Amino acid sequence: MTDYTAPLDEMNFLVNDVLGIAKIATLPGYEECSSELVEAIYGEAGRYFSEVIAPTNQSADGEGCRVEDAAVVSAQSLDGLYQGFVAAGWPALSGDPQFDGQGMPHLAGVAVEEMCQSANLSFSLLPLLTKGVITAIERFASDEQKAAYLPQLISGEWTGTMNLTESQAGTDLAAVRAKAVPVDDHYLISGQKIFITWGDHSYTDNIVHLVLARTPDAPEGVKGISLFIVPKFILDADGQPGQRNDVYPVSVEHKMGIHASPTCVLSFGDNDGAVGYLIGNENEGLSYMFAMMNHARLAVGLQGVAIAERAYQQAVSYARDRVQGNAPGQAERVTIIHHADVRRMLMMMKSQTEAARVLSYSAFAHWDYLSHSPDAETRAYHQRRVDFLTPLVKALATEVGNEVAYIGVQVHGGMGFIEETGAAQYMRDARILPIYEGTNGIQALDLIGRKLLRDQGVAASELFADLKRDLQSAEEVGLAHLAEPVLNSFGQCEEAIAFVFEQARSDAHFAGAVAFDLLLLISNSVAAALMVKSASAAQQKLNANSDQTLFYTTKLATVQFYIEHVLPRTEAYFRSLKFGHASTMAVAVEAF
Repeated sequence: MTDYTAPLDEMNFLVNDVLGIAKIATLPGYEECSSELVEAIYGEAGRYFSEVIAPTNQSADGEGCRVEDAAVVSAQSLDGLYQGFVAAGWPALSGDPQFDGQGMPHLAGVAVEEMCQSANLSFSLLPLLTKGVITAIERFASDEQKAAYLPQLISGEWTGTMNLTESQAGTDLAAVRAKAVPVDDHYLISGQKIFITWGDHSYTDNIVHLVLARTPDAPEGVKGISLFIVPKFILDADGQPGQRNDVYPVSVEHKMGIHASPTCVLSFGDNDGAVGYLIGNENEGLSYMFAMMNHARLAVGLQGVAIAERAYQQAVSYARDRVQGNAPGQAERVTIIHHADVRRMLMMMKSQTEAARVLSYSAFAHWDYLSHSPDAETRAYHQRRVDFLTPLVKALATEVGNEVAYIGVQVHGGMGFIEETGAAQYMRDARILPIYEGTNGIQALDLIGRKLLRDQGVAASELFADLKRDLQSAEEVGLAHLAEPVLNSFGQCEEAIAFVFEQARSDAHFAGAVAFDLLLLISNSVAAALMVKSASAAQQKLNANSDQTLFYTTKLATVQFYIEHVLPRTEAYFRSLKFGHASTMAVAVEAF
Protein backbone atom coordinates (compact mmCIF):
# COMPACT_ATOMS: atom_id res chain seq x y z
CA MET A 1 0.00 0.00 0.00
CA THR A 2 1.38 3.40 -1.01
CA ASP A 3 1.98 6.02 1.67
CA TYR A 4 -0.61 8.81 1.68
CA THR A 5 0.57 12.39 1.14
CA ALA A 6 -1.84 15.25 1.74
CA PRO A 7 -2.35 17.36 -1.44
CA LEU A 8 -1.48 20.58 0.37
CA ASP A 9 -0.88 22.75 -2.72
CA GLU A 10 -4.33 21.87 -4.04
CA MET A 11 -6.02 22.47 -0.70
CA ASN A 12 -4.34 25.83 -0.10
CA PHE A 13 -5.15 26.92 -3.65
CA LEU A 14 -8.86 26.09 -3.33
CA VAL A 15 -9.31 27.57 0.13
CA ASN A 16 -7.28 30.73 -0.44
CA ASP A 17 -7.48 31.56 -4.15
CA VAL A 18 -10.70 29.96 -5.42
CA LEU A 19 -13.14 30.06 -2.50
CA GLY A 20 -11.77 33.10 -0.67
CA ILE A 21 -10.93 32.32 2.95
CA ALA A 22 -9.77 35.94 3.34
CA LYS A 23 -13.31 37.20 2.76
CA ILE A 24 -14.76 34.65 5.16
CA ALA A 25 -12.23 35.81 7.74
CA THR A 26 -13.98 39.21 7.78
CA LEU A 27 -17.13 37.63 9.24
CA PRO A 28 -17.77 38.16 12.97
CA GLY A 29 -15.98 35.49 14.98
CA TYR A 30 -13.53 34.54 12.25
CA GLU A 31 -11.23 37.58 12.48
CA GLU A 32 -8.26 35.58 13.79
CA CYS A 33 -8.22 33.39 10.69
CA SER A 34 -5.69 34.21 7.97
CA SER A 35 -4.23 32.54 4.91
CA GLU A 36 -0.92 32.14 6.72
CA LEU A 37 -2.58 30.46 9.69
CA VAL A 38 -4.53 28.13 7.42
CA GLU A 39 -1.37 27.11 5.56
CA ALA A 40 0.41 26.43 8.85
CA ILE A 41 -2.50 24.29 10.10
CA TYR A 42 -2.56 22.34 6.85
CA GLY A 43 1.17 21.73 6.99
CA GLU A 44 0.95 20.20 10.45
CA ALA A 45 -2.24 18.29 9.58
CA GLY A 46 -0.59 16.88 6.48
CA ARG A 47 2.31 15.62 8.55
CA TYR A 48 0.10 14.21 11.31
CA PHE A 49 -2.40 12.35 9.17
CA SER A 50 0.21 11.11 6.70
CA GLU A 51 2.65 9.87 9.33
CA VAL A 52 0.44 8.88 12.27
CA ILE A 53 -3.02 7.89 11.00
CA ALA A 54 -2.47 6.70 7.41
CA PRO A 55 -0.13 3.79 8.27
CA THR A 56 -2.93 2.13 10.29
CA ASN A 57 -5.36 1.92 7.37
CA GLN A 58 -4.51 -1.50 5.98
CA SER A 59 -3.69 -3.22 9.27
CA ALA A 60 -6.89 -2.01 10.97
CA ASP A 61 -8.89 -3.18 7.96
CA GLY A 62 -7.42 -6.66 8.37
CA GLU A 63 -8.03 -6.78 12.12
CA GLY A 64 -11.63 -5.54 12.07
CA CYS A 65 -13.70 -5.39 15.28
CA ARG A 66 -16.01 -7.61 17.32
CA VAL A 67 -18.33 -7.69 20.33
CA GLU A 68 -17.23 -9.46 23.52
CA ASP A 69 -19.06 -9.29 26.86
CA ALA A 70 -21.50 -6.64 25.58
CA ALA A 71 -18.71 -4.30 24.45
CA VAL A 72 -16.95 -3.59 21.17
CA VAL A 73 -13.33 -4.68 20.85
CA SER A 74 -11.75 -2.36 18.27
CA ALA A 75 -8.86 -3.00 15.90
CA GLN A 76 -5.61 -3.23 17.85
CA SER A 77 -3.87 -0.97 15.30
CA LEU A 78 -6.07 1.91 16.49
CA ASP A 79 -5.13 1.63 20.17
CA GLY A 80 -4.22 5.06 21.49
CA LEU A 81 -4.80 6.71 18.13
CA TYR A 82 -8.02 8.56 18.98
CA GLN A 83 -6.66 9.84 22.28
CA GLY A 84 -3.68 11.33 20.45
CA PHE A 85 -6.01 12.81 17.84
CA VAL A 86 -7.95 14.58 20.60
CA ALA A 87 -4.81 15.70 22.44
CA ALA A 88 -3.57 17.32 19.20
CA GLY A 89 -6.77 19.40 19.10
CA TRP A 90 -8.03 18.28 15.69
CA PRO A 91 -11.71 17.64 16.63
CA ALA A 92 -12.13 21.15 18.04
CA LEU A 93 -10.71 23.03 15.04
CA SER A 94 -14.04 24.40 13.74
CA GLY A 95 -15.88 24.15 17.06
CA ASP A 96 -17.76 27.02 18.71
CA PRO A 97 -15.40 28.93 21.08
CA GLN A 98 -18.33 29.33 23.49
CA PHE A 99 -17.95 25.62 24.17
CA ASP A 100 -14.14 25.46 24.02
CA GLY A 101 -13.83 25.07 20.25
CA GLN A 102 -11.07 26.80 18.28
CA GLY A 103 -13.49 28.78 16.11
CA MET A 104 -11.87 28.27 12.71
CA PRO A 105 -14.10 28.57 9.61
CA HIS A 106 -15.65 25.39 8.24
CA LEU A 107 -13.88 26.08 4.95
CA ALA A 108 -10.56 25.95 6.79
CA GLY A 109 -11.51 22.76 8.62
CA VAL A 110 -12.82 20.84 5.62
CA ALA A 111 -9.34 20.09 4.24
CA VAL A 112 -8.27 18.70 7.63
CA GLU A 113 -11.34 16.47 7.63
CA GLU A 114 -10.45 15.26 4.14
CA MET A 115 -6.92 14.39 5.26
CA CYS A 116 -8.31 12.38 8.17
CA GLN A 117 -10.70 10.51 5.88
CA SER A 118 -7.99 9.76 3.31
CA ALA A 119 -5.67 8.54 6.04
CA ASN A 120 -8.11 6.00 7.48
CA LEU A 121 -11.75 6.11 6.44
CA SER A 122 -12.91 3.76 9.20
CA PHE A 123 -11.20 5.82 11.89
CA SER A 124 -12.53 9.11 10.48
CA LEU A 125 -16.13 8.01 10.97
CA LEU A 126 -15.72 8.36 14.74
CA PRO A 127 -15.28 12.17 14.74
CA LEU A 128 -17.55 12.55 11.69
CA LEU A 129 -20.68 11.24 13.44
CA THR A 130 -19.85 13.32 16.50
CA LYS A 131 -20.03 16.49 14.39
CA GLY A 132 -23.58 15.61 13.34
CA VAL A 133 -24.54 15.22 17.00
CA ILE A 134 -22.93 18.57 17.79
CA THR A 135 -24.94 20.23 15.01
CA ALA A 136 -28.26 18.92 16.36
CA ILE A 137 -27.51 19.84 19.97
CA GLU A 138 -26.27 23.32 19.03
CA ARG A 139 -29.45 24.07 17.08
CA PHE A 140 -32.20 22.42 19.10
CA ALA A 141 -31.13 21.43 22.63
CA SER A 142 -31.73 23.46 25.79
CA ASP A 143 -29.04 25.70 27.24
CA GLU A 144 -28.54 23.19 30.05
CA GLN A 145 -28.07 20.34 27.57
CA LYS A 146 -25.63 22.39 25.53
CA ALA A 147 -23.56 23.19 28.60
CA ALA A 148 -23.59 19.55 29.71
CA TYR A 149 -22.59 17.93 26.43
CA LEU A 150 -21.11 20.36 23.87
CA PRO A 151 -17.70 21.12 25.44
CA GLN A 152 -16.79 17.43 25.68
CA LEU A 153 -18.21 16.61 22.24
CA ILE A 154 -16.45 19.53 20.53
CA SER A 155 -13.12 18.70 22.16
CA GLY A 156 -13.55 15.04 21.21
CA GLU A 157 -13.35 13.98 24.87
CA TRP A 158 -16.72 12.30 24.23
CA THR A 159 -18.06 10.98 20.93
CA GLY A 160 -21.58 10.82 19.52
CA THR A 161 -23.77 8.61 17.38
CA MET A 162 -26.98 8.97 15.39
CA ASN A 163 -29.60 6.26 16.04
CA LEU A 164 -32.26 6.36 13.34
CA THR A 165 -32.43 3.03 11.55
CA GLU A 166 -34.32 -0.06 12.74
CA SER A 167 -34.65 -3.39 10.99
CA GLN A 168 -38.08 -2.45 9.63
CA ALA A 169 -37.36 1.28 9.33
CA GLY A 170 -34.51 2.23 7.00
CA THR A 171 -35.34 5.15 4.76
CA ASP A 172 -38.97 4.84 5.91
CA LEU A 173 -38.63 6.50 9.32
CA ALA A 174 -42.41 6.48 9.70
CA ALA A 175 -41.96 2.83 10.73
CA VAL A 176 -39.75 3.62 13.76
CA ARG A 177 -40.92 1.59 16.80
CA ALA A 178 -38.46 2.52 19.56
CA LYS A 179 -40.39 3.77 22.59
CA ALA A 180 -39.84 6.64 25.01
CA VAL A 181 -41.91 6.63 28.21
CA PRO A 182 -41.81 9.79 30.35
CA VAL A 183 -40.65 9.33 33.96
CA ASP A 184 -40.09 12.45 36.10
CA ASP A 185 -37.49 14.64 34.34
CA HIS A 186 -36.46 12.04 31.77
CA TYR A 187 -37.72 9.25 29.52
CA LEU A 188 -37.05 5.53 29.50
CA ILE A 189 -36.01 4.43 26.01
CA SER A 190 -36.52 0.88 24.76
CA GLY A 191 -35.99 -0.73 21.36
CA GLN A 192 -33.24 -1.73 19.00
CA LYS A 193 -31.31 0.32 16.45
CA ILE A 194 -29.15 -1.03 13.64
CA PHE A 195 -26.28 0.32 11.50
CA ILE A 196 -24.98 2.52 14.32
CA THR A 197 -21.51 3.66 13.31
CA TRP A 198 -19.03 3.53 16.21
CA GLY A 199 -22.01 2.68 18.45
CA ASP A 200 -19.63 1.43 21.11
CA HIS A 201 -15.89 1.63 21.88
CA SER A 202 -13.52 2.16 24.79
CA TYR A 203 -11.68 5.26 23.54
CA THR A 204 -13.67 7.86 25.50
CA ASP A 205 -15.30 8.21 28.92
CA ASN A 206 -18.74 8.63 27.36
CA ILE A 207 -20.70 8.19 24.13
CA VAL A 208 -23.68 10.47 23.47
CA HIS A 209 -26.36 8.67 21.46
CA LEU A 210 -29.05 10.71 19.71
CA VAL A 211 -32.06 8.43 19.38
CA LEU A 212 -35.33 8.69 17.45
CA ALA A 213 -38.24 7.19 19.40
CA ARG A 214 -42.00 7.52 19.98
CA THR A 215 -43.73 8.70 23.11
CA PRO A 216 -46.87 6.79 24.24
CA ASP A 217 -49.39 9.25 22.80
CA ALA A 218 -47.46 10.13 19.65
CA PRO A 219 -49.35 10.22 16.35
CA GLU A 220 -48.56 7.60 13.73
CA GLY A 221 -46.00 8.21 11.00
CA VAL A 222 -43.17 10.72 10.89
CA LYS A 223 -45.19 13.31 12.82
CA GLY A 224 -44.87 11.16 15.95
CA ILE A 225 -41.07 10.94 16.18
CA SER A 226 -39.09 12.62 18.97
CA LEU A 227 -35.33 13.00 19.48
CA PHE A 228 -33.53 12.05 22.70
CA ILE A 229 -30.06 12.29 24.21
CA VAL A 230 -29.16 8.86 25.60
CA PRO A 231 -25.64 8.88 27.10
CA LYS A 232 -23.71 5.63 27.58
CA PHE A 233 -23.01 6.83 31.12
CA ILE A 234 -25.58 9.02 32.89
CA LEU A 235 -24.06 12.28 34.09
CA ASP A 236 -23.75 12.77 37.85
CA ALA A 237 -24.38 15.98 39.78
CA ASP A 238 -20.99 17.32 38.69
CA GLY A 239 -21.64 16.64 35.00
CA GLN A 240 -19.26 13.68 34.93
CA PRO A 241 -20.03 10.21 33.54
CA GLY A 242 -21.55 8.16 36.34
CA GLN A 243 -23.96 5.23 36.28
CA ARG A 244 -23.87 2.92 33.22
CA ASN A 245 -26.99 3.46 31.12
CA ASP A 246 -29.07 0.57 29.77
CA VAL A 247 -27.74 0.64 26.20
CA TYR A 248 -25.43 -2.09 24.90
CA PRO A 249 -24.06 -3.40 21.59
CA VAL A 250 -25.57 -6.71 20.56
CA SER A 251 -23.34 -7.32 17.55
CA VAL A 252 -21.31 -5.66 14.81
CA GLU A 253 -22.04 -6.13 11.13
CA HIS A 254 -19.68 -8.05 8.85
CA LYS A 255 -19.32 -5.59 6.00
CA MET A 256 -17.81 -5.33 2.52
CA GLY A 257 -15.57 -2.49 3.65
CA ILE A 258 -14.77 -0.02 6.46
CA HIS A 259 -13.93 -3.10 8.55
CA ALA A 260 -12.31 -1.16 11.39
CA SER A 261 -15.45 0.93 11.96
CA PRO A 262 -17.84 -0.94 14.30
CA THR A 263 -21.30 -0.81 12.73
CA CYS A 264 -23.37 -1.84 15.74
CA VAL A 265 -26.75 -3.24 16.59
CA LEU A 266 -27.59 -1.34 19.79
CA SER A 267 -30.22 -2.48 22.25
CA PHE A 268 -31.87 0.11 24.50
CA GLY A 269 -33.75 -0.76 27.68
CA ASP A 270 -33.36 -4.53 27.91
CA ASN A 271 -33.12 -4.22 31.69
CA ASP A 272 -34.51 -1.17 33.52
CA GLY A 273 -34.84 1.12 30.50
CA ALA A 274 -32.28 3.46 29.00
CA VAL A 275 -32.46 6.96 30.46
CA GLY A 276 -32.98 9.57 27.77
CA TYR A 277 -33.55 13.32 27.68
CA LEU A 278 -35.87 14.99 25.19
CA ILE A 279 -34.34 17.48 22.76
CA GLY A 280 -36.73 20.33 21.96
CA ASN A 281 -40.38 19.37 21.71
CA GLU A 282 -42.05 16.01 21.44
CA ASN A 283 -42.97 14.88 17.91
CA GLU A 284 -40.53 17.27 16.22
CA GLY A 285 -37.62 14.86 16.07
CA LEU A 286 -37.73 14.43 12.31
CA SER A 287 -36.93 18.09 11.62
CA TYR A 288 -34.16 17.99 14.23
CA MET A 289 -32.80 14.83 12.67
CA PHE A 290 -32.40 16.50 9.30
CA ALA A 291 -30.04 19.06 10.82
CA MET A 292 -27.54 16.36 11.72
CA MET A 293 -28.32 14.36 8.56
CA ASN A 294 -27.58 17.28 6.26
CA HIS A 295 -24.23 17.90 7.93
CA ALA A 296 -23.47 14.18 7.69
CA ARG A 297 -24.41 14.14 4.00
CA LEU A 298 -21.87 16.85 3.23
CA ALA A 299 -19.30 14.97 5.29
CA VAL A 300 -20.01 11.74 3.41
CA GLY A 301 -19.56 13.59 0.12
CA LEU A 302 -16.17 14.68 1.42
CA GLN A 303 -15.41 11.01 2.13
CA GLY A 304 -15.90 10.38 -1.56
CA VAL A 305 -13.26 13.01 -2.31
CA ALA A 306 -10.92 11.55 0.30
CA ILE A 307 -11.09 7.94 -0.86
CA ALA A 308 -10.71 9.10 -4.47
CA GLU A 309 -7.58 11.05 -3.57
CA ARG A 310 -5.95 8.10 -1.86
CA ALA A 311 -6.92 5.69 -4.66
CA TYR A 312 -5.49 8.16 -7.19
CA GLN A 313 -2.20 8.49 -5.31
CA GLN A 314 -1.91 4.70 -5.11
CA ALA A 315 -2.56 4.35 -8.86
CA VAL A 316 -0.03 7.03 -9.79
CA SER A 317 2.64 5.42 -7.63
CA TYR A 318 2.03 2.00 -9.16
CA ALA A 319 1.97 3.40 -12.72
CA ARG A 320 5.32 5.12 -12.16
CA ASP A 321 6.94 1.87 -10.96
CA ARG A 322 5.36 -0.91 -13.05
CA VAL A 323 7.40 -1.68 -16.20
CA GLN A 324 5.35 -3.13 -19.06
CA GLY A 325 5.80 -2.96 -22.83
CA ASN A 326 7.00 -0.21 -25.13
CA ALA A 327 5.63 3.23 -25.90
CA PRO A 328 5.92 5.37 -29.04
CA GLY A 329 9.21 7.27 -29.12
CA GLN A 330 10.77 5.17 -26.34
CA ALA A 331 13.60 2.75 -27.13
CA GLU A 332 13.44 0.80 -23.86
CA ARG A 333 10.59 -0.88 -22.04
CA VAL A 334 8.64 1.71 -20.08
CA THR A 335 6.66 2.12 -16.92
CA ILE A 336 2.94 2.01 -17.63
CA ILE A 337 2.44 5.71 -16.93
CA HIS A 338 3.88 6.28 -20.43
CA HIS A 339 0.95 4.42 -22.06
CA ALA A 340 -1.86 6.63 -23.37
CA ASP A 341 -4.65 4.42 -21.99
CA VAL A 342 -3.13 4.52 -18.50
CA ARG A 343 -2.78 8.28 -18.77
CA ARG A 344 -6.47 8.42 -19.73
CA MET A 345 -7.36 6.52 -16.57
CA LEU A 346 -5.14 8.66 -14.35
CA MET A 347 -6.54 11.87 -15.81
CA MET A 348 -10.08 10.58 -15.29
CA MET A 349 -9.19 9.91 -11.66
CA LYS A 350 -7.38 13.22 -11.12
CA SER A 351 -9.92 15.48 -12.81
CA GLN A 352 -12.96 13.95 -11.16
CA THR A 353 -11.35 14.01 -7.72
CA GLU A 354 -10.55 17.71 -8.11
CA ALA A 355 -14.06 18.46 -9.38
CA ALA A 356 -15.66 16.68 -6.44
CA ARG A 357 -13.31 18.49 -4.06
CA VAL A 358 -14.10 22.02 -5.25
CA LEU A 359 -17.83 21.22 -5.21
CA SER A 360 -17.60 19.88 -1.64
CA TYR A 361 -15.44 22.71 -0.32
CA SER A 362 -17.78 25.30 -1.83
CA ALA A 363 -20.69 24.00 0.26
CA PHE A 364 -18.66 24.41 3.46
CA ALA A 365 -17.75 27.96 2.44
CA HIS A 366 -21.45 28.80 2.18
CA TRP A 367 -21.96 27.17 5.60
CA ASP A 368 -19.59 29.77 7.07
CA TYR A 369 -21.66 32.64 5.70
CA LEU A 370 -24.84 30.93 6.88
CA SER A 371 -23.53 30.52 10.42
CA HIS A 372 -21.64 33.80 10.89
CA SER A 373 -23.11 36.54 8.72
CA PRO A 374 -24.79 39.28 10.80
CA ASP A 375 -27.35 39.95 8.05
CA ALA A 376 -30.53 37.85 8.07
CA GLU A 377 -31.09 38.11 4.32
CA THR A 378 -27.53 37.00 3.64
CA ARG A 379 -27.96 34.04 5.99
CA ALA A 380 -31.18 33.05 4.23
CA TYR A 381 -29.45 33.22 0.85
CA HIS A 382 -26.63 30.96 1.97
CA GLN A 383 -29.08 28.59 3.68
CA ARG A 384 -30.75 28.09 0.31
CA ARG A 385 -27.35 27.49 -1.26
CA VAL A 386 -26.24 24.93 1.35
CA ASP A 387 -29.60 23.16 1.09
CA PHE A 388 -29.35 22.97 -2.70
CA LEU A 389 -25.72 21.89 -2.77
CA THR A 390 -26.13 19.15 -0.16
CA PRO A 391 -27.65 16.46 -2.43
CA LEU A 392 -25.24 17.45 -5.22
CA VAL A 393 -22.19 17.07 -3.00
CA LYS A 394 -23.36 13.85 -1.38
CA ALA A 395 -24.25 12.18 -4.68
CA LEU A 396 -21.60 13.39 -7.11
CA ALA A 397 -18.65 13.07 -4.74
CA THR A 398 -19.60 9.57 -3.61
CA GLU A 399 -20.20 8.41 -7.19
CA VAL A 400 -16.77 9.85 -8.02
CA GLY A 401 -15.24 8.03 -5.06
CA ASN A 402 -16.55 4.74 -6.39
CA GLU A 403 -15.53 5.38 -9.99
CA VAL A 404 -12.03 6.55 -9.08
CA ALA A 405 -11.47 3.58 -6.75
CA TYR A 406 -12.72 1.26 -9.51
CA ILE A 407 -10.34 2.80 -12.06
CA GLY A 408 -7.54 2.56 -9.51
CA VAL A 409 -7.94 -1.22 -9.39
CA GLN A 410 -7.88 -1.27 -13.19
CA VAL A 411 -4.63 0.70 -13.34
CA HIS A 412 -3.05 -2.00 -11.18
CA GLY A 413 -4.25 -4.76 -13.51
CA GLY A 414 -4.22 -8.16 -11.82
CA MET A 415 -2.34 -6.74 -8.82
CA GLY A 416 -5.33 -4.50 -8.11
CA PHE A 417 -7.36 -7.63 -7.37
CA ILE A 418 -4.81 -8.69 -4.75
CA GLU A 419 -5.43 -7.30 -1.27
CA GLU A 420 -1.75 -6.68 -0.51
CA THR A 421 -1.54 -3.70 -2.88
CA GLY A 422 -4.32 -1.86 -1.03
CA ALA A 423 -6.22 -0.83 -4.17
CA ALA A 424 -9.03 -3.29 -3.44
CA GLN A 425 -9.61 -1.83 0.03
CA TYR A 426 -10.37 1.60 -1.40
CA MET A 427 -12.93 0.07 -3.73
CA ARG A 428 -14.50 -1.90 -0.86
CA ASP A 429 -14.54 1.10 1.47
CA ALA A 430 -15.95 3.45 -1.16
CA ARG A 431 -18.98 1.28 -1.90
CA ILE A 432 -20.88 2.32 1.22
CA LEU A 433 -20.66 6.03 0.42
CA PRO A 434 -23.55 6.26 -2.09
CA ILE A 435 -25.67 4.24 0.35
CA TYR A 436 -25.48 5.63 3.88
CA GLU A 437 -26.89 8.94 5.12
CA GLY A 438 -29.56 8.60 2.43
CA THR A 439 -28.90 6.68 -0.78
CA ASN A 440 -28.08 8.71 -3.86
CA GLY A 441 -31.52 7.85 -5.18
CA ILE A 442 -32.91 9.55 -2.07
CA GLN A 443 -30.65 12.55 -2.76
CA ALA A 444 -32.13 12.74 -6.27
CA LEU A 445 -35.69 12.73 -4.92
CA ASP A 446 -34.67 15.33 -2.32
CA LEU A 447 -33.32 17.54 -5.11
CA ILE A 448 -36.58 17.43 -7.04
CA GLY A 449 -39.04 17.43 -4.17
CA ARG A 450 -37.49 19.63 -1.50
CA LYS A 451 -35.04 21.72 -3.49
CA LEU A 452 -36.74 22.40 -6.84
CA LEU A 453 -40.50 21.90 -6.68
CA ARG A 454 -40.86 23.39 -3.20
CA ASP A 455 -39.33 26.78 -4.11
CA GLN A 456 -40.05 26.55 -7.86
CA GLY A 457 -36.37 26.63 -8.71
CA VAL A 458 -35.37 29.82 -6.89
CA ALA A 459 -32.23 28.34 -5.27
CA ALA A 460 -31.21 26.70 -8.55
CA SER A 461 -31.61 29.96 -10.46
CA GLU A 462 -29.50 31.83 -7.89
CA LEU A 463 -26.75 29.24 -8.16
CA PHE A 464 -26.72 29.23 -11.95
CA ALA A 465 -26.64 33.04 -12.04
CA ASP A 466 -23.63 33.17 -9.70
CA LEU A 467 -21.74 30.54 -11.65
CA LYS A 468 -22.49 32.20 -14.98
CA ARG A 469 -20.81 35.34 -13.64
CA ASP A 470 -17.77 33.24 -12.74
CA LEU A 471 -17.77 31.80 -16.25
CA GLN A 472 -17.90 35.28 -17.72
CA SER A 473 -14.87 36.21 -15.62
CA ALA A 474 -13.08 33.14 -16.98
CA GLU A 475 -13.82 34.27 -20.52
CA GLU A 476 -12.25 37.63 -19.70
CA VAL A 477 -8.92 35.97 -18.86
CA GLY A 478 -8.87 33.97 -22.10
CA LEU A 479 -10.67 30.78 -21.05
CA ALA A 480 -13.76 31.01 -23.27
CA HIS A 481 -13.00 27.53 -24.65
CA LEU A 482 -13.56 26.16 -21.14
CA ALA A 483 -16.48 28.38 -20.15
CA GLU A 484 -18.69 27.97 -23.23
CA PRO A 485 -19.34 24.20 -22.90
CA VAL A 486 -20.41 24.75 -19.29
CA LEU A 487 -22.76 27.56 -20.29
CA ASN A 488 -24.33 25.16 -22.80
CA SER A 489 -24.68 22.57 -20.06
CA PHE A 490 -26.44 25.10 -17.82
CA GLY A 491 -28.88 25.69 -20.67
CA GLN A 492 -29.69 21.98 -20.57
CA CYS A 493 -30.10 22.14 -16.79
CA GLU A 494 -32.61 24.97 -17.08
CA GLU A 495 -34.51 23.21 -19.85
CA ALA A 496 -34.55 19.98 -17.85
CA ILE A 497 -35.87 21.72 -14.72
CA ALA A 498 -38.66 23.37 -16.69
CA PHE A 499 -39.51 19.99 -18.24
CA VAL A 500 -39.65 18.38 -14.79
CA PHE A 501 -41.97 21.12 -13.51
CA GLU A 502 -44.27 20.55 -16.47
CA GLN A 503 -44.37 16.76 -16.33
CA ALA A 504 -44.34 16.16 -12.57
CA ARG A 505 -47.70 17.88 -12.06
CA SER A 506 -49.61 15.29 -14.06
CA ASP A 507 -47.45 12.15 -13.87
CA ALA A 508 -46.95 10.40 -10.54
CA HIS A 509 -44.04 8.25 -11.70
CA PHE A 510 -42.16 10.90 -13.68
CA ALA A 511 -40.12 12.58 -10.92
CA GLY A 512 -38.89 9.31 -9.44
CA ALA A 513 -37.88 7.93 -12.81
CA VAL A 514 -35.85 10.95 -13.96
CA ALA A 515 -34.56 12.29 -10.63
CA PHE A 516 -31.16 10.59 -10.76
CA ASP A 517 -30.45 11.80 -14.29
CA LEU A 518 -31.39 15.33 -13.24
CA LEU A 519 -29.17 15.14 -10.18
CA LEU A 520 -26.13 14.07 -12.19
CA LEU A 521 -26.88 16.59 -14.95
CA ILE A 522 -26.93 19.48 -12.48
CA SER A 523 -24.12 18.29 -10.20
CA ASN A 524 -21.70 17.63 -13.08
CA SER A 525 -22.53 21.02 -14.58
CA VAL A 526 -22.01 22.84 -11.29
CA ALA A 527 -18.76 20.98 -10.64
CA ALA A 528 -17.59 21.87 -14.16
CA ALA A 529 -18.32 25.56 -13.54
CA LEU A 530 -16.34 25.47 -10.31
CA MET A 531 -13.49 23.74 -12.13
CA VAL A 532 -13.48 26.60 -14.66
CA LYS A 533 -13.47 29.05 -11.76
CA SER A 534 -10.37 27.22 -10.50
CA ALA A 535 -8.79 27.47 -13.94
CA SER A 536 -9.52 31.19 -13.96
CA ALA A 537 -7.74 31.61 -10.63
CA ALA A 538 -4.79 29.58 -11.94
CA GLN A 539 -4.59 31.66 -15.11
CA GLN A 540 -4.53 34.86 -13.07
CA LYS A 541 -1.64 33.47 -11.03
CA LEU A 542 0.25 32.66 -14.22
CA ASN A 543 -0.45 36.13 -15.57
CA ALA A 544 1.05 37.52 -12.37
CA ASN A 545 4.22 35.45 -12.97
CA SER A 546 3.71 33.09 -10.04
CA ASP A 547 6.65 30.83 -9.19
CA GLN A 548 4.33 27.78 -9.02
CA THR A 549 4.11 27.48 -12.80
CA LEU A 550 3.91 23.69 -12.87
CA PHE A 551 1.00 23.56 -10.42
CA TYR A 552 -1.05 26.18 -12.27
CA THR A 553 -0.39 24.82 -15.77
CA THR A 554 -1.32 21.37 -14.50
CA LYS A 555 -4.56 22.79 -13.09
CA LEU A 556 -5.42 24.30 -16.48
CA ALA A 557 -4.74 20.99 -18.25
CA THR A 558 -6.79 19.06 -15.69
CA VAL A 559 -9.77 21.39 -16.06
CA GLN A 560 -9.55 21.11 -19.85
CA PHE A 561 -9.60 17.32 -19.58
CA TYR A 562 -12.67 17.49 -17.34
CA ILE A 563 -14.50 19.77 -19.76
CA GLU A 564 -13.61 17.63 -22.77
CA HIS A 565 -14.00 14.12 -21.33
CA VAL A 566 -16.30 14.26 -18.28
CA LEU A 567 -18.70 17.15 -18.89
CA PRO A 568 -20.06 15.51 -22.11
CA ARG A 569 -21.77 12.97 -19.87
CA THR A 570 -24.34 15.66 -19.13
CA GLU A 571 -25.64 15.37 -22.69
CA ALA A 572 -26.51 11.73 -22.02
CA TYR A 573 -28.21 12.57 -18.70
CA PHE A 574 -30.23 15.27 -20.47
CA ARG A 575 -31.35 13.01 -23.31
CA SER A 576 -32.24 10.20 -20.92
CA LEU A 577 -34.29 12.57 -18.77
CA LYS A 578 -36.26 13.83 -21.76
CA PHE A 579 -37.44 10.27 -22.53
CA GLY A 580 -39.24 10.26 -19.18
CA HIS A 581 -40.41 7.12 -17.43
CA ALA A 582 -42.31 5.21 -20.13
CA SER A 583 -39.73 2.45 -20.66
CA THR A 584 -38.67 2.51 -17.00
CA MET A 585 -42.14 1.46 -15.86
CA ALA A 586 -43.11 -0.56 -18.95
CA VAL A 587 -42.23 -4.03 -17.64
CA ALA A 588 -44.83 -5.57 -15.33
CA VAL A 589 -43.73 -6.33 -11.76
CA GLU A 590 -44.30 -10.05 -12.22
CA ALA A 591 -42.05 -10.07 -15.32
CA PHE A 592 -38.88 -9.21 -13.41
